[in-house]
Amino acid sequence: MSVARRTLLTATASGTLLAALWFVPSANATGEHAVQDAPAAAPAEAAGKAGTASDLRLADTGPGLDTTPYLIGGTALLGIGTGFVTYAARRSGPRPAC
Repeated sequence: MSVARRTLLTATASGTLLAALWFVPSANATGEHAVQDAPAAAPAEAAGKAGTASDLRLADTGPGLDTTPYLIGGTALLGIGTGFVTYAARRSGPRPAC
């Protein structure tokens, strides 16, 4: 395979991946329409309706959050990426002496 085709294949794969990631939903804590935008309801009406501000649950934060799995996963992925870069550098062949 020629170098030009290999570059074109890499660019196509990268563009496809970015286009696919465009459609991944974002991690917003609230819905499309925030509770502040909703018209104010009387307290008696709000108690019986689902989706009120008291029903919203945000992500767990604070000192009780266990981040160990994220650290282990991030370190593993960083190691895998480093291995790929090292493999690609070694595969490219010896470099000429200066």
